[in-house]
Amino acid sequence: MPFRTMTTLQAWVDDFRELGYDDAEILRVIPQDSDDDEDADAGLVAARLRSVSTTFYIAPGAQEGSTEWAVTFEPREDAAPLPAGRVMALSGELATLAALCSFLQARSEAFLASAPDTVD
Repeated sequence: MPFRTMTTLQAWVDDFRELGYDDAEILRVIPQDSDDDEDADAGLVAARLRSVSTTFYIAPGAQEGSTEWAVTFEPREDAAPLPAGRVMALSGELATLAALCSFLQARSEAFLASAPDTVD
């Protein structure tokens, strides 16, 4: 899928940052591990949350042609108790993640809608 390339994702993340979300600077585009040469340039969005030491990534759905995006939180070894202020900060970061997923889904849908129809 062309909309999953590192270049396209970086442009979309840059566009998302320009919308002014406070926590958007924690986002970065990284290569997506793939055994398929066709997906060699595929990327995903990752970040390290500031309010809790949890790593996550945002990637498109696994089904071919899917425009849905999901946040995956990587497992933690230890519990992470948070005081009220850090929970409030985490809620802002999670709101940014939700907004980014919606943004990426809308961009993916628009990309596919504008792509030439390849069905004969």
